[in-house]
Amino acid sequence: MQYLHTMIRVSDPDATVRFFELLGLKEVRRMENEKGRFTLIFLAAQEDMNAPGARANAEVELTYNWPAEDGSAPEQYSGGRNFGHLAYRVDNIYETCQRLMDGGVTINRPPRDGHMAFVRTPDAISIELLQAGDPLPPAEPWASMPNTGSW
Repeated sequence: MQYLHTMIRVSDPDATVRFFELLGLKEVRRMENEKGRFTLIFLAAQEDMNAPGARANAEVELTYNWPAEDGSAPEQYSGGRNFGHLAYRVDNIYETCQRLMDGGVTINRPPRDGHMAFVRTPDAISIELLQAGDPLPPAEPWASMPNTGSW
């Protein structure tokens, strides 16, 4: 297993980037998604950086959800809603999810695509699991398993 990133939602990406830069992190890469109306900004400490534009060894992911197209105010985060999830790369997402299920953990978002799953800690912190390398071929029971709860 390899730690990848921690995601937090932000209401002012420029101010948040400045904060993390003061802390010593640098922007590694940025992705704008017009269809989904969000921006992802990845930051890392110098010691964790790799080649320019490449994923760093450990990152903070800032997620900025754009204001609604109708001009209404963006979501105001409260009660920890701004914290998103921890993410880990795993060698075999199916084996990892089965081990968790066998231990009594609910698979909130099953790895139907052979690539990504979500579970929650006992304190309801979301954990994203990502398949190392290429996605595994779809397999049962995962391919037809519905989402459970929120993630």
